[in-house]
Amino acid sequence: MGTLDGKVALVSGSGRGIGREIALKLASEGAAVVVNDLDPEPATQTEQDIKAAGGQAVACVGSVSDDGFAERFVNTAVESFGGLDIIVNNAGYTWDTVIQKMTDEQWDTILDVNLKAPFRILRAAQPYIKANPTDYHRKVVNISSTSGFYGNAGQANYGSAKAGVIGLTKTLAKEWGRYKVNVNAVAYGFIVTRMTEVTAETNTTLNIDGRDIRVGVNPDRMAAMATTIPFGRGGTPKEAAGAVYLLCTPESDYVNSQCLVVDAGRV
Repeated sequence: MGTLDGKVALVSGSGRGIGREIALKLASEGAAVVVNDLDPEPATQTEQDIKAAGGQAVACVGSVSDDGFAERFVNTAVESFGGLDIIVNNAGYTWDTVIQKMTDEQWDTILDVNLKAPFRILRAAQPYIKANPTDYHRKVVNISSTSGFYGNAGQANYGSAKAGVIGLTKTLAKEWGRYKVNVNAVAYGFIVTRMTEVTAETNTTLNIDGRDIRVGVNPDRMAAMATTIPFGRGGTPKEAAGAVYLLCTPESDYVNSQCLVVDAGRV
C-alpha cells in the first residue's frame, strides 16, 4: 500500500532532472503518473522505468507552452486513468542575461514556460475538478525558485516568472479551497541538474525547444556558492522531489497557500 494509491498525477517536465524524480517518487507511492517532456525519448524512458518498477504511467510529449497542450495534458490523465488528483507544474528553464541585453523574446519565452503554462494547465483542469468532487483532498504543487523570492542577477525574466508562480499559487488556494484542493508551491535554491552542472566551459549550451540556451556553473562560482550553503553542497533532484511529495500526501491536508523554500537554509 502506497500513500498515494489510487491517485492520478500530472507532472510536467518529468522526463529529466527534478521532474523525473518527482514522477518516480509519486509512482512509487501508488500514483498513476502522466509524464511529460519536450522530447519523446526522456518521456518514454521515465514512463518505462515507472512501469518496470510496477507502477502506472503514460507519456504526454510536447511543449507546455504550445497552444492546446494544457487541455491535452489534462485529457490524457482523465482518459488514461479515469481521474485527476495531483498537478505538479514543474516544467521550466532559464535564459539569462542582464536586463539591458535581454530581448523581448527572452522575456516572453521564460514567462510563457514558467508562468503562463502553469496558469493554462490549472485553467484546463478546473472544469473537471469542479464537476467531480471528492471526499479527499486533491493537491497542486507549483514549482517556484528562490530567484522569485530574493531576486538573482541576470534573471529579470525568470525571477519575475517565479514570483508570479507564488502569486498564482496563493490566489488559486483561495479559489479552489471550496473544491478541497490544496494549492502550494516549492521554491528551490541550488539543485544540481543538467542546467546547473559545474563546467569550466563558458559556452556550454543545450537545445531547448529549438533554442540554444547557455547552461552550467563555473567551478569557482560553485565553490563560492557552496560556502554559503549550510550543507556545503547543492541539492540532488531526488532531495528536491521529496519536498513536492510532502505536499502531495494526506498529512498536508491542512497546508494551503504556502511556498516551501528548499535551499538547505542558504538564505
